[in-house]
Amino acid sequence: MPQSTFSVETDAWLTTVDVTDRIADAVPDDLESGTVTAFVQHTTAGLLVQENEPRLRDDLESFFRELVPDEGHAHDQLDGNADSHLRAALIGPDVTIPVEDGELALGTWQSVLLVECDGPRTRTVVVTTVGE
Repeated sequence: MPQSTFSVETDAWLTTVDVTDRIADAVPDDLESGTVTAFVQHTTAGLLVQENEPRLRDDLESFFRELVPDEGHAHDQLDGNADSHLRAALIGPDVTIPVEDGELALGTWQSVLLVECDGPRTRTVVVTTVGE
């Protein structure tokens, strides 16, 4: 199983970064069909498949802010970022995408977004591919 990693620099507390091309670049040239799994190695960031449209990305950020209050959580007594952990728990740390004819088999409007919930930070994404 080929595996690679890449880093993502984020610039805000809650933001999204399109990582689709970085994941596609990790697909080995000789993989015609199979799957690719991308996994973010952090508990305050997540990955999701969604449309990469600026207004929708703003809507996603607003949605997560409204869904999870910034304050009032027990974990905040430790380091003040419980909201980040809760948002990331809703999103999840990974996505799995089919590979067909050597390409990610994403739909027309689908992209992979890293959702930063505790930035700005440097995040590490591990990409694993499995061929048939």
